[in-house]
Amino acid sequence: MGGSFDVVVVETGANDGLRGTPVATIERNVREIVRRIQTEHPTATILLAQMEAPPNLGTEYTAAFRSVFPTVARERGVAVLPFILNGVAGVQSLNQGDGIHPNQRGEHIVADNIWRGLEPVLRARM
Repeated sequence: MGGSFDVVVVETGANDGLRGTPVATIERNVREIVRRIQTEHPTATILLAQMEAPPNLGTEYTAAFRSVFPTVARERGVAVLPFILNGVAGVQSLNQGDGIHPNQRGEHIVADNIWRGLEPVLRARM
């Protein structure tokens, strides 16, 4: 991971949730991603985006999946951005034909969701 930067937004796990990847594997991977960034860029602020698993995987899996992001954030001392697909996930008119990926209107909402968490961090670093 070369280069210099002050803020990193980490968004990962969505496809893992769609595949039903074991939560322990996801948590280990997310923890390692954050650890590597912290090791290579110790002064960077890291924002970890909350992801959600689809409800068809059952309440036990979705609850365990949901807990990965705040758990890793607490352990590694990073902030969590709210679920970036808030207001978009499951809304047919805001997604492409696959029902999963946001369309142009949905992407504007996603960008606003991310910006609400990112803007204060950027302003604080100015």
